[in-house]
Amino acid sequence: ADEEQILNLIAGSEIPTMDSSLVTDSVGFDLLMDVAEGLYRLNQENVPVPAMAEAEPTISEDGLVYTFKIRDAKWSNGDAVTAGDFEFAWKRAMNPDTASEYGPYMMAGVLKNATEISEGSVDFNELGVKALDEKTLEVTLEKPVPYFLSLMAFGTYLPLNEKFVTEQGDAYATNSDALISNGPFTLTEWDGTGSSWSLVKNDQYWDAENVKLTQINYDVVKETATAVNLYKTGEVDRAGLSGEFAAQYANDPELLKEKDSVVYYFKFNQERNGEKSPLANKNIREAISKSYNKEDLVNVVLNNGSVAANYLVPAEFTFDENANDFRDINGDLGGYNPEEAKAAWEKGLAELGVTELSLELLGGDSDLSKKMDEYFKSQMEGTLEGLTLNLKQVPFAVRLDLDTAQDYDIQSAGWGPDFQDPYTFMNLFVTDGGNNMMSYSNEKYDELITAAAGELATDPEARWNAMAEAEKILIAEDYGISPNYQRGGMQLVKPYVKGVVSHQFGGDYTYKWAFIEGKE
Repeated sequence: ADEEQILNLIAGSEIPTMDSSLVTDSVGFDLLMDVAEGLYRLNQENVPVPAMAEAEPTISEDGLVYTFKIRDAKWSNGDAVTAGDFEFAWKRAMNPDTASEYGPYMMAGVLKNATEISEGSVDFNELGVKALDEKTLEVTLEKPVPYFLSLMAFGTYLPLNEKFVTEQGDAYATNSDALISNGPFTLTEWDGTGSSWSLVKNDQYWDAENVKLTQINYDVVKETATAVNLYKTGEVDRAGLSGEFAAQYANDPELLKEKDSVVYYFKFNQERNGEKSPLANKNIREAISKSYNKEDLVNVVLNNGSVAANYLVPAEFTFDENANDFRDINGDLGGYNPEEAKAAWEKGLAELGVTELSLELLGGDSDLSKKMDEYFKSQMEGTLEGLTLNLKQVPFAVRLDLDTAQDYDIQSAGWGPDFQDPYTFMNLFVTDGGNNMMSYSNEKYDELITAAAGELATDPEARWNAMAEAEKILIAEDYGISPNYQRGGMQLVKPYVKGVVSHQFGGDYTYKWAFIEGKE
């Protein structure tokens, strides 16, 4: 009780935005889990439990109408959290003027009228959410959704204080002074672009008595060597490891190994600047997909507990009622095969009428990202004669902008699940899907995913089989993407850091229950 409750952490990149309607990145979603709170929150066992909702909702007999009672809670400025805060936030995310990527992605096919709103045929104010009074929120679904309550813990469904947001205007959530919180912490010392910020305990939080940390300090560090040095000198309490550092500290008593549900892959952009790209050719996509060794990638370059992935839906992520892993349906889908890569490459070049190709690989600017990109370049150019792979390594926020603008050839991307169901991965690549931004389109794929979200919603086995068939089409037939690895983590963590909760979906960590104990 007498120990200083301050945690010092490293962030992998700057914060692009803290507007819950606009956040699309892991840094933003991680922070939102601690500065904000939705109707539900993931607990220490990763189970969604009522949070801003004071109890479980009442549900209509047809499974379409959920009625939530809002608990007595306050924003960090002292305003009461109301049902209207949820109605305002959700409708704002669906308002075309907001330009939210996640609003239509997370709400279409879930909330009543969201699909029509995203298509422009219905006004956003007709979204299926309504504050019946200050403490009663009524939510109407498009159809029964098996994972609906886990969505209520996700960032896009967080409440917003309408008066505060309106007063801030375009400045809202662009710096810590233009943001208020209803979660365990408030964000401070963030100027909107800087490489450091802090979280400070929110005394207005309804469950503040169970929040032990008084402050969490973040610094952006992109080089593993620098991170390890800061850890060893006691300036930070956690440092991620990879490559040579993972090997060096493999037997360190402060080493923590974790396997999570984030999958990384290459996105192949088939249309750039309004014109078809060379990657619109399926043989070229197949060639690149089979041209590099993923086992060496994870065992030598990463060496951090990650595993090679020839799939999109991660292993050990979602199970049926008999504890069968979804991953077991398809197993591995392809992988490294230099001979088949070369044959497909020659076919593709002939179809394009060229003898060589120069392509751009868009990646991050962290130390690890750069090492991986160099590995990919060496592997691909070594396998595919006539290929020149130009590396474009940019800050995370810039990469997000280039992705949205579809201004790249090949992009090193990744996805962490938003809820615990294969659909959170499989709906990414429907035509005009949430993470598509590469002009991939397959009619059969779209039909299967639409069925999984619609008529198969109450038939678990048929629903899973439909998504498994779609995964096979995407990866092993169309080569729409090329999976690389399922992320694992090796970190040095100070033994006095207790109670940090890691999550399989939504965000990586929650610090609501964290505390410092035994620090000398």
